[in-house]
Amino acid sequence: MKLIAKITDEDIGEEKVPMDNPFHRKAARGIVLDNDENMAVFYKKNKNQYKLPGGGLDENESFEEAFIREVREEVGCEVQIISCLGYTEEYKTKSNYIQTSYVFVGRVIKKLENLELTKMEQDEGGERLWMTPEEALKKMKENYDGLLASKYTNLYSTKIVAKRDIKILEEYLKIR
Repeated sequence: MKLIAKITDEDIGEEKVPMDNPFHRKAARGIVLDNDENMAVFYKKNKNQYKLPGGGLDENESFEEAFIREVREEVGCEVQIISCLGYTEEYKTKSNYIQTSYVFVGRVIKKLENLELTKMEQDEGGERLWMTPEEALKKMKENYDGLLASKYTNLYSTKIVAKRDIKILEEYLKIR
């Protein structure tokens, strides 16, 4: 499987620090396309953050199951996985934290009525938007310098997530 990106503190202008037995989280995320080739973007308006749908694996959940669940929750759609684009690694040394995400491309097979957002996602102003992949990449890049922290996540973590999603979308656009 292809490594799409390895994001470290240095990628956001921070100095790496040594990690000691870091927490390792597994996650799934990716590109969700509708029949018009628009993609779902999860926008957290209170953080000024455009991001790809996805999140951590629940206990005994596969990467594929997590992606399908996260899309249902954050995008309000049932999705069929078309392919696995690869994986990303995030090294947040200041948080002593590593995250490995499998990245999928999925196609919407059914739109549901509601999103199933967590309290954090609601408080951060989470909403689903549809746009072309090119528009999404442009928004992610334009908004990078205007990202904001929230009471749940600091700016440091938000910037690493933004860099990760930009790299994923760039990879997708290369092979599409």
